[in-house]
Amino acid sequence: MKYDYLVVGSGLYGAVFARQAVQAGKTVLVIDKRSHIGGNIYTEKVAGVNVHKYGAHIFHTNNKKVWDYVTSVADFNRYTNSPVANYHGELYSLPFNMYTFNRMWGVTTPEEAAAKIEEQRRAAGITEPQNLEEQAISLVGTDIYEKLVKGYTEKQWGRDCKDLPSFIIRRLPVRLTFDNNYFNALYQGIPIGGYTKLIERLLEGIEVRLNTDYLEQKETLDALAGRVIHTGPIDAYFGYRLGYLEYRSVRFETEILDMENFQGNAVINYTDRETPWTRIIEHKWFEFGKNEEGEPIPQTVISREYSSEWKPGDEPYYPVNDEKNAALYAEYKALADREERVVFGGRLGEYKYYDMDAVIASALDLCEREL
Repeated sequence: MKYDYLVVGSGLYGAVFARQAVQAGKTVLVIDKRSHIGGNIYTEKVAGVNVHKYGAHIFHTNNKKVWDYVTSVADFNRYTNSPVANYHGELYSLPFNMYTFNRMWGVTTPEEAAAKIEEQRRAAGITEPQNLEEQAISLVGTDIYEKLVKGYTEKQWGRDCKDLPSFIIRRLPVRLTFDNNYFNALYQGIPIGGYTKLIERLLEGIEVRLNTDYLEQKETLDALAGRVIHTGPIDAYFGYRLGYLEYRSVRFETEILDMENFQGNAVINYTDRETPWTRIIEHKWFEFGKNEEGEPIPQTVISREYSSEWKPGDEPYYPVNDEKNAALYAEYKALADREERVVFGGRLGEYKYYDMDAVIASALDLCEREL
């Protein structure tokens, strides 16, 4: 065998593991079926703008170990996520805060806002939320749920809010302050020069083969290494023999506009049901509208995002972590545990809605056990 480890997938999980393994003196081959490294955090330069090819990724964490790790590899800017909600042309602050409550109800004090939410929660008769709709109303009241949560969520998940589990929205930020920072995290930012630069540095000096489909060449590739770190879909690895795990997929319509500023913000969510897209990303504002030399970028690039049900051949984005899929994943996990040479990790390998910092933490934990 030529390598100690074959890493399937060059996203964050695979790249972090590969780097740590090489630093520990192991030989590593990284493969990816795509034509580029980075998985879904891949950024591509378009008209001078670092475009988030597979949707917006904003790094945020309270984990100092993870923050120290990524900032030792790449420089990060100080971007703070402050999205805006557009409901039929009415603009509201996300996260839900005093700006939102003032715009919605005309209240000016935290006490008035809290009273209004409590009044609407009581009127809805909710004590123990049983689904996403009830959870949302108990957090922010009926008005905000109807205008700013319901339409967006049903577009994103393709299901009625009453049919979605309450935990999906439990981390929804609701603040009786004027804080516009969506993530309540100590550390936040975007790699200067884009995420591809971060992955390039993680994989520096490591052999990478692109356009290489592991499952199509499994026997040949397995013969090259003693251990396999598999970051692809766990059900695909087993040939979907127990059935398909469900995902939501996303389609992007990206265009270059010959103007300096399209919407004035990196992220605007369209929360009404009638607008077909869920949000518009204006990529340049992730880096304050400037290139790496600090000069303003004259054009802009926007992406409209459309959510859809995943089907084979589509890119899987968000696992549908309901009871049915959790039970199916548990069956695949039991199969995976019997694979002596293979470790399954990352968003697809573990069928988890992972934030980037949690992916890195999980990969570093594996490194400690494995290396």
